[in-house]
Amino acid sequence: MNPLLTVRIALRALLRNRLRAFLTALGIIIGVAAVIAMVSLGEGAKQRVEATFASMGTHMLIVTSGTSHSSGARGGAGSQPTLTWHDLDAIATLPSVRHAAPQIRTTADVISESANWTSTVHGITPDYLPIRNWGVAWGRAISEADVNNNQRVALLGRTVVTELFGADADPVGQLIRIRQAPFEVIGVLDAKGQSGWGGDNDDTVFVPVSAYLTRVERNLSTFVPGQIVVSAMSAQDTARAETAIATLLRDRHRIAPGGTDDFTIRNLGEIATASADSTRTLTALLASIALVSLAVG
Repeated sequence: MNPLLTVRIALRALLRNRLRAFLTALGIIIGVAAVIAMVSLGEGAKQRVEATFASMGTHMLIVTSGTSHSSGARGGAGSQPTLTWHDLDAIATLPSVRHAAPQIRTTADVISESANWTSTVHGITPDYLPIRNWGVAWGRAISEADVNNNQRVALLGRTVVTELFGADADPVGQLIRIRQAPFEVIGVLDAKGQSGWGGDNDDTVFVPVSAYLTRVERNLSTFVPGQIVVSAMSAQDTARAETAIATLLRDRHRIAPGGTDDFTIRNLGEIATASADSTRTLTALLASIALVSLAVG
């Protein structure tokens, strides 16, 4: 058949059925746009999940007092302190562990000479920043000597700097007060922006854990009043570190074989992988729905 004649016949058919042709074309356009939009949304969600877990830390494990399930008198995770400072020291010596640090925090008023701001105050050791992949933009980090000597020094997040001193200010060397206790600012943290849960990572203050326990919370218990965060030597060592920590704590806490653990270990790598898998499944589902609409169109 003559190709030109075929084109003429097709054009005549389209002109005779303009509404049907328009609706068919519109359905195809909407279907293609829907496929592109759904895949883009899914990829964006996947990247957001990955960025969220990357900002929390690398090869990271979180050890919490209590079990993950409530049963009888035994509480859920974090309900009663069972992790001691000696547990933390022992975890730090495991071959598969690179860093281990307490994660304890509270909300407190932070005051400068000209302003005050309510922020999250953390008591940390030097290992905490590398676990969280957090650098110091200027000034210096909290040192082992600061912790050992109970130094009242502080690192400020960018939001706290802006609220207390101004956006372009250099607060290093300035004094602030946390619950009326004076602290000298020794550095400013790298900006991290919003967390995946909607919080502001930069609205934070870090002080040595010793000063936190004596000046901020006044809690000198033998138990860690929070969690223990751990980074493994590598991604491949994360599962090994998790097993080693569980074995160590069961032995230290004298938990009999078959007994219920009085601690919980969360592997952020596994959680991130599960979240990414869920996102990929959702993306595939949305793309399939969009493809169906394209086929119908």
